Formats: sequence, C-alpha cells, structure tokens
Amino acid sequence: MRLRLASYNIHKAVGLDQRRDPERILQVIMETGADVIALQEVDRRLGPRPTVLPPDLIASATDYHVVPFARTEVSLGWHGNAILVKPNLSVKRLVRIPLPGLEPRGAVRATVSDGELSLTVFGVHLGLLREWRTRQLTRLVAKADVAGGPVALVGDFNEWSTTTGCEALEPMFEVLAPGPSFHAARPIASLDRIAVTRQITVPATGVHATPLARMASDHLPVWADLDVSM
Repeated sequence: MRLRLASYNIHKAVGLDQRRDPERILQVIMETGADVIALQEVDRRLGPRPTVLPPDLIASATDYHVVPFARTEVSLGWHGNAILVKPNLSVKRLVRIPLPGLEPRGAVRATVSDGELSLTVFGVHLGLLREWRTRQLTRLVAKADVAGGPVALVGDFNEWSTTTGCEALEPMFEVLAPGPSFHAARPIASLDRIAVTRQITVPATGVHATPLARMASDHLPVWADLDVSM
C-alpha cells in the first residue's frame, strides 16, 4: 500500500495576517495531496471546544472524511487533534489516548485500510517541556506496541533539536524530520515530524511551502510518501 501521510498544525485557522480563515486552511490541505492528514489545533481550547473547521465546510470544499474522534457536537477532534482521510480508505479501531503532562494533552489513533493492507496512524501534539514529551512518547510507544502491524506516528512534536529528544521512540520507530516547518514566515525549526515502524519504507518526504501555506498558519504542513507492507 502506498499513501501520502501529512501533518499540519493549523493554529486554529489563524494565519499570519491574523485572519481566521478555515477555507484557506482547507485549500492548503487539498494542495498537499495527502491521503491521510493529521491536524493539530483544530478546536478552541476553552468552553465546549468548538471547531474552527466546520464539518459541512470540509464536506463541501474537500473530498476528505473526518475520523469521528470528537466527544461533543461542536468539536472536530480530541485535545485539538483530528485526522482526515480520503474516501478510498476505510477507518476502524478509533482510540483516544490521554497523555501525561502539566498541560492537557492527548493523542488520537485510527487504523486505515485500502481493503488489503492496514496502517495504524497516531495523530499527536506533544508538550512544550522535553521531560513531559519523553513521558508522552513512552506512552505512545506502549500503545503502538499493542496496536501491532505497521504504525506511523505523526504530528507536532514541539522538539527543536534534530539530534536528541525522541529517544523514547527507539528502536521501534524511525523518526523523520522532513524539514523546517516553523515559523511559516521564516522556517527554522523541524517541529513537525513523522515516525514509522520497520514495515514502512519512505521514498520521499517534504515540507509543503506554497505561498498560501506560508500565510495560512504559523506552521507549514509536512508530508511523507509511505510504502506499507506486513
């Protein structure tokens, strides 16, 4: 199975021009060509956590389906994490994963299938402090081990170093940093990453840095083409 997996911290749909523009975010998502895309900061953090990407707008402006992680009618994801998939993929085994930390954090997990092979995808937004990120990654590795089969862990790792900080994922995962994705105006940090297990080969990765993407959020989307085997 070959598919394009992407990650995008949409900054609650607020762009560098300080406008909240969900249509612009969805245009960027479509530009990536991703079959599966994990999103971060899709819901507001206060009150009932309403989404900034209305489901009816997603349905009319894209061909993606929303994986149903939300626990309320007004949210799109869980702890701001959401996953969108193309309609040719089926989705099963949805799991919400609480993560340890001083600030509320969580991850989402879904298994996508093309009818022959399956891939388990974790969407994550890790904490700001490395001590807690390490604990969060340790929790995710345990959940990935339970899931079994090919696994990809994707999202905003909030890790500025390219040489340390992700040791908790070893040796189960290979961690890929497609390139600087933050800040969108002048990308210098590879905060957004993709980690894959040994059943997955990655022929190409990249940062989606079109003019529209450089304005739509403070992060740029990252992507990886995956070849998945059993």
